[in-house]
Parts: sequence; C-alpha cells; structure tokens
Amino acid sequence: MRIGLTYDLRSEYLAEGWDPLDAAEFDDDDTIDALAASLSRLGHEVAGIGHFRALAARLFAGERWDLVFNIAESYGGFGREALVPALLEAYRIPFTLSDSLVCAVTLHKAATKRWVRDAGIATADFALVERIVDVERIALPFPLFAKPVAEGSSKGVDGDSLVYDGAQLHAVCARLLERFAQPVLVERFLPGREVTVGVLGTGDAARAVGVMEVALHGGADGAGYTYANKQAWRERVRYRLADDNFAEAAGDLAVAVHRALGARDASRVDVRADERGAPSFIEINPLPGLNPETGDLPLLWRLGGRAYDELIGAIVGSAQTRIRG
Repeated sequence: MRIGLTYDLRSEYLAEGWDPLDAAEFDDDDTIDALAASLSRLGHEVAGIGHFRALAARLFAGERWDLVFNIAESYGGFGREALVPALLEAYRIPFTLSDSLVCAVTLHKAATKRWVRDAGIATADFALVERIVDVERIALPFPLFAKPVAEGSSKGVDGDSLVYDGAQLHAVCARLLERFAQPVLVERFLPGREVTVGVLGTGDAARAVGVMEVALHGGADGAGYTYANKQAWRERVRYRLADDNFAEAAGDLAVAVHRALGARDASRVDVRADERGAPSFIEINPLPGLNPETGDLPLLWRLGGRAYDELIGAIVGSAQTRIRG
C-alpha cells in the first residue's frame, strides 16, 4: 500500500520559536524516522505528509493515499487532535487510529470522564475549574489532584499537582489557568498503584496487550507520572510488566474504556488503584506515542519480548480489517 504519514514534528515548531513546553506533545525526528522505516520494512510505500496544514495543501492539490497513518497532535483548541481525522473523513481517505469524534472528546479529560462514568466504568470523582471562583464550590475531599483539562505528555502536572488544602488548591488552579489558558480538572486523588495499559484492535476485537507498572524512584516527584518524571524517566522511573490480579482487572477496565469511547486500532489507557485497591480510569490516549525507545506503548510491547515492526504491523492490520469490514 501507499501509506501517507501525518505528524507534528517538534523540531519544526521549536525552529518557529515555540516554547519547549508548548511543543512537548509533538513528535521528535527519531519517532517519524522509526515509524517510516518500520512501514517500509513491512512492504509499504511511505509518503511523509506532516501536519494538518501540509495535509490540506496536498489534498487540495489532488494527492491521495491508500491509507494514512495518523499520529498528528495538531494545535489550536480542544478539537486540535480531530483536525487531521476530520480532513481525511471529508475526503473519504481511510486512516489508522481513532476518528475525529473520539480524538476531540478524549483530549478533554472532563468530557472523557463523563462518557466513561456514564458507561458504568470506575473513575475518580471530579470537578472542573473554568474560573478561579469555581474553586470555592468544590466539595470533594482532600487530597485532590489538579491538571490542565486538555493537555498531553503530562504537561502541567508537577510536584504541586497533589494538593492537601483549599489554599494550595487555589494557588495551583490560578497558576494553571494562567499558564495554559484552559480549565483545570480537579479530581479525587487515587492513592494506589499506577499502570498504563496497551490496547490493540477495534470493538469486539480490542484486547489488552500489556499492563505496565510505573514505579517512581531516585528523587522523582511523588505526585505521580509528572512531566518532569517523564522527561527524566531513565533516572526517575522504573517500568515493569504486571501480571497479577490487579493488572488483569486494569486490563479489563482499559478494554472496556477503549470500546465504550469507540477508540480504534490502538490506544494507551492509564489506570490507578483507589484506596480499596480497585482499578479506576485516569485517561486514555487514542494517539499513543510511538517512539520505539520512549513511547509507553512500544515500551510495554518491548517488555513483552515483541518487535517494534510487529506493533506497527498490528496497528495497520487492525485498520485494514476495520476498513474491509
């Protein structure tokens, strides 16, 4: 097949003068090179496209592909991850991973939690702070966890995200509202184990392919999988596959979330245990990072003794099966 590749390259945005934190969700050159090389080894002709503006220009010029492998995060509001899927849907060009609706909903963590909660899946109680006065109306018990409602790569999550009183919550929400210009999600803190689950497939074919525990050490932020911990993962984080009863329950919950939201082909679902040790949904990434060394999905896949090309082939294969169906 001739496969187009859509992505946002971090180096391009940094060259344009973007702040490194604002560009944190975008992919590095190594990721795009590895993905293109893998698709080529799998026998496909790869056409690099780039971001949504480049895609629009090439679509308007009449270029088409048999399939587009989409990992573009894009920019510009709550619907940014839906930009590339929406363009491809309008031109009836098939693509990997989730559609425009799923990408739009799941970027907004509060909307996702409402959808998941309505499906009867456990998730921590939460409130949304759109203005600083909203903090006064929060009736959730402390400790609480605060983060931007629509960011990835743990942007805005740091050692101060875990809050223990009203004054601290007010200060953290004020800082996040100013820095990220979007609402703040405040949720009841889940004190137990944290895992991330890789899910492959669509609908009834979706399955958990690995449950990876995130253990912090070596001076890591104690609040969880923060932005700083992710950036210094070699020194601060230890990853291991989990296969006990909790891991099995977390895998089942992740697959239920993937199906309930309508995610396709692959996703990564973060799960944390509550005070009783039961798994609870944190968030889902329907466009999981695919860097072969640092991406959580490739990492848990590799810990299971499987090759990167096999993962990329499974994503493409899922898309092909879904499209034929």
